Amino acid sequence: MADYEVDYSDVTGKKAECLDGCGMCCLCQPEVLPEERAFFKKNHPKCLVRSRGPDQYFALALKNGKGSCVFLNECGRRCKVYDHRTAYCRQFPYHIYVSDHVKVELDYSCRGIWTGKGPDTMTEAKCLVADAAPRIAEALPQAKEVYREFYEYAREAGVMGDPSAIRMSVSENLSNFTDPMFLGRLLDLAELEAQVNIAGAKKESKISLEELSEAAGETAIDSLSSEDLFNLPVYGAEDLSWNLFQVDRDGKVIEWLLLDDRGEVHHKGFVDVSEVRLQPLEPEGRKVLEDYVAVLNGRDSFLGSVYYMMNENDYEDDLSNAYYGSLATSVLDVMWRASLLDHFFGTGMGARGIREAIIFYDMDRLDAPTIGAFV
Repeated sequence: MADYEVDYSDVTGKKAECLDGCGMCCLCQPEVLPEERAFFKKNHPKCLVRSRGPDQYFALALKNGKGSCVFLNECGRRCKVYDHRTAYCRQFPYHIYVSDHVKVELDYSCRGIWTGKGPDTMTEAKCLVADAAPRIAEALPQAKEVYREFYEYAREAGVMGDPSAIRMSVSENLSNFTDPMFLGRLLDLAELEAQVNIAGAKKESKISLEELSEAAGETAIDSLSSEDLFNLPVYGAEDLSWNLFQVDRDGKVIEWLLLDDRGEVHHKGFVDVSEVRLQPLEPEGRKVLEDYVAVLNGRDSFLGSVYYMMNENDYEDDLSNAYYGSLATSVLDVMWRASLLDHFFGTGMGARGIREAIIFYDMDRLDAPTIGAFV
């Protein structure tokens, strides 16, 4: 029996199916675990490569170094080595996050989560956690120590705060977190006040929608500014096409690109950054966004990313400032992406448009640096 408990609250009461022809998970270059390498070394040695980035590991090669996994068949998008797919291929869209405890989280970039069909996610998650038990057992003591050190440093700096109380305050004010004006005031307070209180952001004060729209765009554009197409976020559209958006060096023009099944990229369109502005949410879109804010607020990986930023900033910000600021920035990012997608796809700012923006955004969110670990 494992000597740890697992939090399954994020997967309780949900379903997820694998959609034919989607292939979104095959764009996430998976690590090949030591026990999996023998098969690939023997049967597909040229398809086993070192990953890119500072923390290198063995991974499966990508088509043209930026497309889907080399094992994804171009006809029907089926895996050629399905019976030998890696543990991380099997896990998607589930993420097992290890902090000072263990939690299973869902990746909302997967369209199969949005259909309300498929296997029960709780049952699937428990099977994946059982399979990952050796990795969890190895990572948990290390993660606990990292968290212990963080708490110690944050308390010494006087910035720790109560994460449970902060999360509760968000839960009690979910509807406010879909209001751009409220989010703008919250960001201002995070810059000006030593310790943010949500009540302060509820007070009416003048916020420039133009400046707020620019600030929201700057955050989103950061993730679209890489010259390396491999590092750009992918939007898996309703027709299951893979779409990239790349900002030019001057930060003034966004190019829409289509990534095909061979790993080749094709130009589709341009838009000036100045033309993408925050648009008003429709009531149905506001409800979808409110539900997503609740998901973010419940994620331990989101809290871990806030801790990571506090550590990077030498514990200058109170936890309340860092947490509310990060959450407000994330929500504005989703709103701005909804406006971008509406420009090219006509998805609007209702339930459909916000769903599509979350699909575009959530993989980026889960890739954010954190002091914990995904196993």
